[in-house]
Amino acid sequence: MEAFLERVESRLERVELTAEEACRRAGLPADYLDRIREGRALMPRGQPLIKFAEGLATSISYLVGLDPDTPPPQELLEEAQGSLGLLAGDEEGLLRAYRRLDFSHKAALLAVARKMAGPEPEAEARPARPQPGGAARGRKAKG
Repeated sequence: MEAFLERVESRLERVELTAEEACRRAGLPADYLDRIREGRALMPRGQPLIKFAEGLATSISYLVGLDPDTPPPQELLEEAQGSLGLLAGDEEGLLRAYRRLDFSHKAALLAVARKMAGPEPEAEARPARPQPGGAARGRKAKG
C-alpha cells in the first residue's frame, strides 16, 4: 500500500492537484488517502480506481505498481461488491468452499486467513446494535 501512496503522491505533484481534489474527482471521500495511510481503508477498486487514474493522468497499471504495458488484474477493475452488500465472485467461491468444511477445518482456515491478512483496519465508530429480546427480558424479570 505504501508504494501505491508514493505513486499517487508523485502524480499529485506532477498534475498539481491536492489529494482531496483528486479523491473528489474519483468519487471518493476527500480524506480517502488519509484513511489509506492510517490503515482504515483499502486501495480503491472499480470505477473509483479508474477515475482516480484518469484524474492523475496516468494508468491503473502504474498506480498499482505494474509495468505500464501490463494490463491491471480484472479484480481491480471490478466494483468493490462488499460496499454494495454483495460478494465478488472469488468471495462467493471461498464462502461456498468454507461452508463445506467441518468445524475444526473452518477454525483452522480462519486462523490462517487472519494471519495472512494481518491486523484489521480499525472500524469507524458504529452505533451499538440492540440485543434481540433485550428490552423484553428486562420487563419479564420485573414481573
